Amino acid sequence: MARRTLPHDEVPSATNLPKPVKDDRDTRIRNYLISMSLRTVCFVLAVVLWGPLRWASVICMVGAVLLPYFAVVLANATNKRRIDVLGSVRPSDPILHLDKPK
Repeated sequence: MARRTLPHDEVPSATNLPKPVKDDRDTRIRNYLISMSLRTVCFVLAVVLWGPLRWASVICMVGAVLLPYFAVVLANATNKRRIDVLGSVRPSDPILHLDKPK
């Protein structure tokens, strides 16, 4: 049975690992839902304000038209890996090397 050896070079630190995929997906879904809720509010305000404040209604219409584009772009922006944020670690303890007999 061959023993696995740890590399003598740098090893990625656990603090450099990215967020789990599930957490990243949940964050993107939540941001998309918030953006779409804001779009719905803009649309309702555009209809309600059409009579008394047409200029505000037009601003709300522009928001209702542009928000879906930004919501989709932000929802598709995945989490970038944080490699080399804190650097790597180098094992220095000889006990870590499993290929040497004890």
